[in-house]
Amino acid sequence: MFANERYGPRTPNQREHRVIELVAQGLKNRDVADAIGTTEHVVKNYLRVIYDKLGLWNRVELALWYESRRQGPTLPA
Repeated sequence: MFANERYGPRTPNQREHRVIELVAQGLKNRDVADAIGTTEHVVKNYLRVIYDKLGLWNRVELALWYESRRQGPTLPA
């Protein structure tokens, strides 16, 4: 059994992408929860899963990951 079969895809799903976007905007867990219509506890669980999927440790790394993907690849001059 491969890791992807056991744990699912290692890329964030649509709901997780929304959480990432809101966290990258600087919102606190409570504000993220209000924005997506859930509880702060659920947001904490989402973040735990997102960090695991992406191999990140904290909100700062998550925001940097998001910004690097949002801007797209840069071409050498």
